[in-house]
Amino acid sequence: MQATLTRMVLPDHTCPFGVRAKEMLEQAGFEIDERILSSREEGDAFEEERGVATTPLIEIDGEVIGGSDDLERWLADRG
Repeated sequence: MQATLTRMVLPDHTCPFGVRAKEMLEQAGFEIDERILSSREEGDAFEEERGVATTPLIEIDGEVIGGSDDLERWLADRG
């Protein structure tokens, strides 16, 4: 299955929730299309465009899953 992971990686900060989401997806065997937001401006624009309050944002086969906690629940429900 294909997962899209949009997460923040700034010069001075890597979002730990994005790292956690990537690890969960890798462990579950997903092919990951990783999209990195590398500035606060990119992050703010993405959040506004998608109507979300935070990143990371995980989508699986076109379905919006949500953030890392949402992904953990989604994976547990399918486990």
